[in-house]
Amino acid sequence: MKSIRELYRIGTGPSSSHTMGPRKAAEMFLEKHPDAASFQVTLYGSLAATGKGHMTDVAITDTLQPHAPVEIIWKPQIFLSFHPNGMTFKSFDGNKRMTDEWTVFSIGGGALAEEGKNSIETPDIYEMNTMTRILHWCEQTGRSYWEYVEQCEGKDIWDYLAVVWETMKEAIVRGLDAEGVLPGPLNLRRKASSYYIRSKGYKESLRSRGLVFAYALAVSEENASGGKIVTAPTCGSCGVMPAVLYHLQKSREFSDARILRALATAGLIGNIVKNNASISGAEAGCQAEVGVACSMASAAASQLFGGTPAQIEYAAEMGLEHHLGMTCDPVCGLVQIPCIERNAYAAARALDANIYSAFTDGQHRVSFDKVVEVMKQTGHDLPSLYKETSEGGLAKNYQPMD
Repeated sequence: MKSIRELYRIGTGPSSSHTMGPRKAAEMFLEKHPDAASFQVTLYGSLAATGKGHMTDVAITDTLQPHAPVEIIWKPQIFLSFHPNGMTFKSFDGNKRMTDEWTVFSIGGGALAEEGKNSIETPDIYEMNTMTRILHWCEQTGRSYWEYVEQCEGKDIWDYLAVVWETMKEAIVRGLDAEGVLPGPLNLRRKASSYYIRSKGYKESLRSRGLVFAYALAVSEENASGGKIVTAPTCGSCGVMPAVLYHLQKSREFSDARILRALATAGLIGNIVKNNASISGAEAGCQAEVGVACSMASAAASQLFGGTPAQIEYAAEMGLEHHLGMTCDPVCGLVQIPCIERNAYAAARALDANIYSAFTDGQHRVSFDKVVEVMKQTGHDLPSLYKETSEGGLAKNYQPMD
């Protein structure tokens, strides 16, 4: 498995696979061909189907256009076999002769891959890549999941996670303060501020839930506006983890050190899914994005409350299991409806998964690894119209309000 640095990417929204990935690919291609006279970029499958709503073309042209003219070709009906988010870059000289061609895939969470390769960025650093093996290691050694992360990543991972945590908190603060309408034809008003204010009027239990909703909405609305966020594991699901961790730190006064360890554990959970299944909505539906984010946040919360390795595994399993089959059907191709609301709901579910697992001894029949396997197969079985193409589900025939 790769470093969790590749899971927690700091960048701008609205989409890790449709915005951050293509921008990174454009930067890499430009670095290789700085003297090109022109470029042509062909977008395939899901990348083309919802690329305009996700500002894929803007991410690419903003990178390449300052250096040479760019032509974007949209081919939403053509799905390359390796992954639905395929793109082909071509460079040309002054005589319009092609000098290079590169096909690359945006596989989720901002990561890039070439056909047959998991990633083109960093080497594998984790020897164990299943929850079953890592749980057994924890029980045999008496250590925690975050200690396995530190062992594989090195102690400097804490400096990186500290920046991740600060970025998450800043996104919440900005989102709570912002008002107005989100970009795009939906004319969707920001809700985080009003949820935050209304929550103050309730007694403790409802206030707590309202605050979690507000925090998740704040980050997700920042993402939808193209603000600075952290993929956890993706842009479309970036509100779940910050909401849970921020709420628990505020309400239970957990130290930053403990929050960073929870981030490490959650990163390990997301990494396992990314390695063995997918965190791409275009490949496996929203179960791979919001479902995995809920799983990560469930594990993080369980660890913060002193869960055993088995209880943490159980919390993570429930967070993902109860999102199985969730479709990715963004209205108008925007990361707004139903994405933003799903982040808020998943954050609340993560807290419930922690409570449920805390009442158990951590023993259960269906393992986390089994759920990951089922999620992968479920994603494979979902028709493409339910995997970030905006052709089915909630997105079908939706007409924006005038």
